[in-house]
Amino acid sequence: MVKSVTLRDAWSGEADCLNCSLRTTVLFAGLAEADFERIHDPIDQFTLKPGTSLYRTGDPADHMFTVRSGVLKLVQYLPDGSQRIVRIARTTDVLGLEAMLEGGTYQHDAVALQPTEVCRFPARLVRDLGCNNPDLHRELIARWQRALNEADAWLTELSTGSARQRIARLLLRLVRDRESSACQLFSREDMGAMLGITTETASRTIAEFKRQSLLVETNPNRFLLDIPNLKRIAEG
Repeated sequence: MVKSVTLRDAWSGEADCLNCSLRTTVLFAGLAEADFERIHDPIDQFTLKPGTSLYRTGDPADHMFTVRSGVLKLVQYLPDGSQRIVRIARTTDVLGLEAMLEGGTYQHDAVALQPTEVCRFPARLVRDLGCNNPDLHRELIARWQRALNEADAWLTELSTGSARQRIARLLLRLVRDRESSACQLFSREDMGAMLGITTETASRTIAEFKRQSLLVETNPNRFLLDIPNLKRIAEG
C-alpha cells in the first residue's frame, strides 16, 4: 500500500555532494571540485519509509534522484488496477532519467520497498553540467544503458519460465555483485507483481524453497541463499 507521505515530511537535510561517501560511484563521480562550486541549487536528501511514494506516473519530471541506501520499486498500473513492477532501484542507481527530456513526465510510480535514503537534484542542473563536462555526459549515457539493460533483463529473465525459475532468478539478482549471499525479501504481493505470478504462488514457492534449505532464514525476512542450487533451478 502506498503511503500518503509528502517529500516535505521525508526531507532530512541538504546533501554535501563533495564529501559524500558514495561520490565515486554515483552520477556526479566525474565532477571536479570546481564543478561542485557551480552547483547553486540545493540538493536535498529524503528518508523514505516503506510504502512511501517518491514520485507518481504523470508527475512533471523536474528532478532526478540517486539512491543512497535501500530499495525502491518502479510500478506501472494495468487497466484492471493491478500493478506490475517493472524494475527495482538500489544503492547508487539513478531514478527519473526521463527528466533529461525537458517538459516530460515520470513514466512510473517510484515507491520505497525498504527504509530508503535518496538525494534529489534538479534535472536542469544535470543538463547544464553535462553540456560542459564530458565525464558527466558519458556517465549519463552509461546510466541510460544500465536502465535499458535492467528493463531487458526483467523481460527476458523474470517474465519467462516457471514460477520456481522466476523466483530463483530474482533471488540471484538480489545478491548480484555482492560478496555475501544474504538478502532481504519483499512482500509476496510485490514479488508476484515483479514476476507476473500470483501472490499465492509466490508464497507457496518461497515456502518450498525454505523447506529445501535453498533459503535459510537468519532474521525475520532475511535469508542466506544456496546460490549453486538456485542457479541450477534458474537455468532449468
